[in-house]
Amino acid sequence: MGETEVFDVVIVGAGPAGLQAAIHASRKKVSVLVLGKENKSSLFRAHVENMCCLFNATGQTMLETGRRQAENFGSRFLDADILRITTQEDQFVLDTESGTQLTCKALILATGTARNKLRVKGEKELVGKGVSYCVDCDGNFYRGEEVAVVGGESAAADGALTLAEIAGTVHLICDDLKVSDALLGRLENSRVVVHRGAKIREIAGEEQVSALVLDDGTTLSTTGIFIELGAKGLMELATSLGVALDDDMRFIRTDKGQRTSVPGIFAAGDICGPPWQVAKAVGEGCVAGLNAADYAKKLKRLGDN
Repeated sequence: MGETEVFDVVIVGAGPAGLQAAIHASRKKVSVLVLGKENKSSLFRAHVENMCCLFNATGQTMLETGRRQAENFGSRFLDADILRITTQEDQFVLDTESGTQLTCKALILATGTARNKLRVKGEKELVGKGVSYCVDCDGNFYRGEEVAVVGGESAAADGALTLAEIAGTVHLICDDLKVSDALLGRLENSRVVVHRGAKIREIAGEEQVSALVLDDGTTLSTTGIFIELGAKGLMELATSLGVALDDDMRFIRTDKGQRTSVPGIFAAGDICGPPWQVAKAVGEGCVAGLNAADYAKKLKRLGDN
């Protein structure tokens, strides 16, 4: 692991909720780091006509302006995906794909929750029967077995490395690998079999996954396939910390102060559920930023006494 950086508040997500949280937290004179990439926000390619005080604004312009505002008040930004979040005494520890480790007293979760799907034959029918979207949740069911991970970003690479310590043969199937040098180095020194430039045509099986058929006709006799497209799923990271979800297990449950069930963890925006509106995301980000800053300040005061 590389260097460790210490912040009062870390915000995961650089969309409207995360940016508004950063603006308000920074104004309360605490150190703030925002993790995320503007172009991954659902707002980036949108046009906004129903936001109060804005007319026919482009999402990209709004995000760029929000980032400048947050930076103007002292927020820092880091374009890196998170691999895992753990707790250590009164702080949270975040391991990133770049090897940088971050610690903070308050954490704000402000990204969406959509699971990217392959949309190939057999995927829908075999979910829960060998098709999974969460290595951390289901990996232990495949001890000693032949499995595959699909994806070319941090979630897939880290998932494959995790499975390499549990399963038998582990295949990583991807168009291309878009990960940090540190993560790529770990992959190259592991026993993961990487299939670059490959795509899945079909997931085969009756009551259980039995094989994967690649676009070149190659068949892999796997009992499990983990679909990890994109960055490490924030919902996956949150639930590993004990954050409570709603009754449908789709969104993070918060109170009116955007507090989750875990002290020090706040949430805002789409991850808290509909409606999918910028106005809602900004409002929740404001509340989360203010309360997270106050929480971090309180812990610092207690530590000084």
